[in-house]
Amino acid sequence: MEKARSRTALLEKANSLPPTPGVYLMKNAQGRVIYVGKSRKLKNRVSQYFQNSGKTPKTARMVMQVADFDYFLCDTEIEALSLENTLIKQYAPRYNIRLKDAKSYPYIKITAEEYPRLEFTRTRKSDRAKYFGPYSGASVAGGVLRTLQKMLGIPHCHRRFPEDFGRERPCLSYQLGQCCGLCTGKVGKEEYAALVRDAIEILRGNTAAVRAAYQTQMEEAAENEFFERAALCRDRIRALDKLADRQKVVASPDANEDVFGFYQNDYGAALTIFYVRGGALIDKNEIVFGSDEILDADALLAYVYHQYRANESIPPRVFLNFDAEAEDLASLEASLSEIAGRRVRVEIPQRGEHRKLSELAAENARERLLAEQRTSKQSEEVLARLAELLALEVLPMRIESYDVSNFGVEHKTCGMIVLENAKFVKSDYRIFHMKEVEGTDDYASMREAILRRFAHSADVGGSFSKEPDLILLDGGRTHVATVKRALAEKGVFVPIFGMVKDAFHKTRALCGEENEISIARDRAVFTLIYSIQEEVHRFSIREMSRAKRATLRTSSLEKIDGVGKEKAKALLAHFGGLAAVKTADRSALAAAPGVGPRLADTIFAYFHKEGSDK
Repeated sequence: MEKARSRTALLEKANSLPPTPGVYLMKNAQGRVIYVGKSRKLKNRVSQYFQNSGKTPKTARMVMQVADFDYFLCDTEIEALSLENTLIKQYAPRYNIRLKDAKSYPYIKITAEEYPRLEFTRTRKSDRAKYFGPYSGASVAGGVLRTLQKMLGIPHCHRRFPEDFGRERPCLSYQLGQCCGLCTGKVGKEEYAALVRDAIEILRGNTAAVRAAYQTQMEEAAENEFFERAALCRDRIRALDKLADRQKVVASPDANEDVFGFYQNDYGAALTIFYVRGGALIDKNEIVFGSDEILDADALLAYVYHQYRANESIPPRVFLNFDAEAEDLASLEASLSEIAGRRVRVEIPQRGEHRKLSELAAENARERLLAEQRTSKQSEEVLARLAELLALEVLPMRIESYDVSNFGVEHKTCGMIVLENAKFVKSDYRIFHMKEVEGTDDYASMREAILRRFAHSADVGGSFSKEPDLILLDGGRTHVATVKRALAEKGVFVPIFGMVKDAFHKTRALCGEENEISIARDRAVFTLIYSIQEEVHRFSIREMSRAKRATLRTSSLEKIDGVGKEKAKALLAHFGGLAAVKTADRSALAAAPGVGPRLADTIFAYFHKEGSDK
């Protein structure tokens, strides 16, 4: 518990700060960090909060809760910007813009192997691979990836090269002309490297240069009567043109730039990012901010910095449509240039095509925000009706739902799903594997899972730190009574109801400990509860089945002399699955962690016995 300081004492403390770069952390009476900011001159910036004028309503609400503040001095503004991002992610303060971890964005990865491959990933590693993105969604990244693989003939199978050259017949993709047939061993190393270089250039936005090269190759091949090669170049040109057709040309062919458009009204704010590569608008990302998030110029610049902090493909120019001080723009520009290893210009265009493009991005942000607000209003109306039905004191803005699934006594899991403002928040989903319950006692399993969930409610910044307004259990009155009693013993009192199913396993009603509450007459409420019950059941079954499959794969390997449980897991992780372990040769097996030549011979012999059906 923090000892709260008066406004006067806070102002005196702020006035004692040095006028140097730094980061400050505002804390409430419980000692929790509620806001993190940075400044070129700490004294000037922090003291403004505790003066009587110039604050927006959101900032004023935040300052009302400040009991004290901490600060870190930095040598440079770049250091302050980086530290601010780190602390925002660490504490997830209520009034800061939520910084989505970069590793959750989709990327296209080109591996650092002898024969590189293209992969979809959400995880960036220090593995010498090249990463392109982030993309706005999995469908966008996946579409680009499939287009490149099909157009250039880059393999998308799980074979390893050069180890698997000639080991198996080429797959159907090769027969259909959608793969170069690297597995045949007939594709030269330099020929394949050229395909990968083309993929890199296209991902960097240099599609015009790649198209021109294919045009030249096609003409030369046709002139020399290499008609098959000419046809291949023609098909690649057509594929590039189709890719370009889906992309709106908004700038000169050599333009590679990102455009940020910001819109804010009395109820919220949104940001749209246009990604322009090779003069074409190839993708856009739209972010809607929460109602509590403070969105001044400093916060927005910090958000822009976060977008590029772990990104290899920073464009040479970044355009913003919101005002910021020249010194702050220069600091951001220097930070991005340091990350990119070359000059990156950050500008606020005042006229011309870039001004029009930034205004178009802002208009997109406006439309996205208004659509979100319309949906939010409808969701709030449904939640209000649900609150009325259940006699809740507050709107259930955060709902958690739980369902127990089991397959015998070995695979017992409880899935937890989360809704915020009637929307599923999949990043907050969790699965609990039963550790204490013996047998197949659903009530005890539900009790264990929810007690474990609330054991982490004090974790700062985690998804468990957000207490639910309502808990829905996939079960009846006994489930409700069991969980209520368990939480009451821990001093936790949250409204809990069960989702009752009929004889056909379909949603029928909600229930408390004693009575049922019909939801059949309110279609919107019924649809919401039905979707929750179906989603939590789907999630729980999927995770339980995944655990079962993993155990079966591991136990299959454990039958081999010298392979225990941990070594089986390591083998599966190294090769990516049981099928790859079965087809691996002795040298590949021996190279796996903890195996060696002797055990590799044993594993190989186990899966390659004459007449074996393993």
